[in-house]
Amino acid sequence: MTKPARKRRLSVYLDPAVMNRLADHAARRDQSRSLIAEAAIESFLSPDAAERQEAAVTKRLDQFDRRMTRLERDVGISVEMLAVFVRFWLATTPTLSEPLAKAAHAKAAERYGAFVTALGRRLAKGPKLRQEIADDVTGAPDDN
Repeated sequence: MTKPARKRRLSVYLDPAVMNRLADHAARRDQSRSLIAEAAIESFLSPDAAERQEAAVTKRLDQFDRRMTRLERDVGISVEMLAVFVRFWLATTPTLSEPLAKAAHAKAAERYGAFVTALGRRLAKGPKLRQEIADDVTGAPDDN
């Protein structure tokens, strides 16, 4: 049976904040500061440490990519929805005379207030329009 190699001493200087964190961590784990520092250095120098870091970064990048894809889709839906609405509105709204236009503006302010209230309720609860569109379109033939 061979003797285990003797550990060698290393003196390091740590920032007081780092030393406090090391001491707190060691106390919580009921381990020596030396053992915690050795484990941290071993992990840092381990060849798979870079691979673990790369895997973590890759995972985060994949999450960002999925979020960007959803965001692009949602913006596309919003732009198309606005274009359809504007085209419909321009095609169906007649030009009003001055007295009728003033009455229409007053009514529009009232209706806009109701719209904002309904939108607030909708955002606070219930499914989002983008979710409903995805549910409605899924499995439907492409309209292009």
